[in-house]
Amino acid sequence: MKLSRPVSWFLLAFGVWSWVIWITFVRNLVKDSSGLAFDDGHPTAYFFVHLTLAVVSFVLGTVVGGIGLRGLRALSRTSRAS
Repeated sequence: MKLSRPVSWFLLAFGVWSWVIWITFVRNLVKDSSGLAFDDGHPTAYFFVHLTLAVVSFVLGTVVGGIGLRGLRALSRTSRAS
């Protein structure tokens, strides 16, 4: 399957965006003082659920971004070979 340049850039941007958003979220989750993430210093179910969501999003963002990067590299090789 061959990806177009705009689709490849979109996938790469999505992967980067996913990392930026979820890193920010995890930092805020760890610093949470509202009592949702930590109860008397111990992590709550809310913390573990959202940490799991973040980890899954990191993995998916990496995979999607990697597909976009591979698409751009393939296009680059094709244009140099022509």
